[in-house]
Amino acid sequence: QVQLVESGGGLVQAGDSLRLACVVSGRTFSTLSMAWFRQAPGKEREFVAAIRRTTRLLYTADSVKGRFTVSRDNGKSTEYLQMNSVKPEDTAVYYCAADSGTPILSSLRSASTYEYWGMGTQVTVST
Repeated sequence: QVQLVESGGGLVQAGDSLRLACVVSGRTFSTLSMAWFRQAPGKEREFVAAIRRTTRLLYTADSVKGRFTVSRDNGKSTEYLQMNSVKPEDTAVYYCAADSGTPILSSLRSASTYEYWGMGTQVTVST
């Protein structure tokens, strides 16, 4: 049984940095492609960033490119999202997701690609 648990959310000020973490259990972490999505009130779930299994290729949404970075530590079975220069519009619930395949770029950006999801962690950015 695969489980994903996010942590690291909270209330921060615009311009601050924050690091989210997602710990995975239930299967070999290195076999999973990982991603971060976010959802603000009244809006659809939005792709943020992803990292493929094995090759560790990185993909980042245009809205956060240059500010957010996804990474993984296979030894700790953990995916991270480093958030720098945060803005009020980054306020959302952030979810980590995992997939056992090797999605192409277009599929990495789609929530339907992912088999496993965490419960989310709230990030609130104040002015």
